[in-house]
Amino acid sequence: MKKIPVILIFDVGKTNKKLFLFNDKYKIVYEESAKLQEIVDEDGFPSEDIVALTQWITSSLQRMVNHTDFKIKAINFSAYGASFVYIDEKGELLLPLYNYLKPYPEKLMEEFYENYGGKKEFSKLSASPILGSLNSGLQLYRIKYEKPEIFEKIKYALHLPQYLSFVVTQIACSEITSIGCHTNLWDFSSNDYHTWTCKEGIRAKLPPIYKSDHCHLIKINNGNILVGIGLHDSSAALIPYLSSFHEPFVLLSTGTWCITLNPFNYSPLNHEELNKDCLCYLTYQGKSVKASRLFAGYEHEKQVLRLSDHYKLPAEHFGALEYNTATKISSKETERTNGVSFSQRDLTEFQDGDKAYNELIVNIVNSQYLATKLVLKGTPSKRIFVDGGFSKNDIYMHLMAQAFPDLEVYAASVAQASALGTALAIHKHWNFKPLPSDIISLKYFSDAIDTGRLPSII
Repeated sequence: MKKIPVILIFDVGKTNKKLFLFNDKYKIVYEESAKLQEIVDEDGFPSEDIVALTQWITSSLQRMVNHTDFKIKAINFSAYGASFVYIDEKGELLLPLYNYLKPYPEKLMEEFYENYGGKKEFSKLSASPILGSLNSGLQLYRIKYEKPEIFEKIKYALHLPQYLSFVVTQIACSEITSIGCHTNLWDFSSNDYHTWTCKEGIRAKLPPIYKSDHCHLIKINNGNILVGIGLHDSSAALIPYLSSFHEPFVLLSTGTWCITLNPFNYSPLNHEELNKDCLCYLTYQGKSVKASRLFAGYEHEKQVLRLSDHYKLPAEHFGALEYNTATKISSKETERTNGVSFSQRDLTEFQDGDKAYNELIVNIVNSQYLATKLVLKGTPSKRIFVDGGFSKNDIYMHLMAQAFPDLEVYAASVAQASALGTALAIHKHWNFKPLPSDIISLKYFSDAIDTGRLPSII
């Protein structure tokens, strides 16, 4: 039987490691998932087991290349950002993959910002709030001053997606979506590395920048396969939308973090936006994307457990609740801003668990309104696409439509958006068919009052 031509995508999250095979119509024809046990670094802080991850990549690749049903035409990689892998001249690992949640030494951080223009000005140029280890460039800065002997041995610091590509190709690359995600490495005003990277000798540790859609032709098992250089997962998740829609839109990607991405907001970040946790990403085409972040998925999960325990109901009960038209969000800006956090509410004030859960979602949507509005301001975007966990929550989606009555609000469904976007990024290299038009499913939500307004896309 003739083998099916496919692209292999490794999609590496902090919790789940996945691989997918997409056919030339970008339908998933095979998938696997693995969970790798975390280890601890020299300070006892949890970290990714980079050795185990490397072994998983190499062993999985061999199995897929030898699969009797599929012919691997191309390979690419999607992974979480703000994480560096350090290799020496021989390509050997030098250090753990440090966790971006690891606390950063306060004194060293203050010294850094004092030397390079102060926090306000630096954040504006690098388009990122002050995030400690999440500013991955500061991880290299820390190694230079805390482990100078190791720093000298570093040939290259590779962001995780590019390290995964290196495992297969042995070619070291830098890539713009990884560089441009709150790293402190990039100066968005000059569209180049920030000057501090040269002054501190950091720039010399970063390999050449390749275009995000670049592929290397590699011989594997006597066959030639195209191998991409990897993408930051948040930027990759935007690609299916940029490929499918050309009118201005905003994507609200919901998960542990709910990130509002506006690829049509070109204004520089101001200090107010930075103070409210806004930042900029770079698309795979090198364009700036203004974004705001809200830790809403995490808060939702935590509060659902609290409700489940208090009302003696399974957590699944709350997610299955349907929207009640009596449920309203705040209509006044002052109420949205000054509302009491649900975590501070006494559950005995609610008649039952359903009413309490509705109030939780009201609280979350009020906060989301404020966060999303920050990146909507002054742009022509008329649509909000909501994907991820909250897109399947009926109450949340109806309340989002209430919150933004002048916009079209859609629940969007994309099968594995980060992995799909990573495949689409190198479409022209491996797939000669036109891009399919049905890669995104949409469900329109109207505001509570029926205005007779019809959506412009269905």
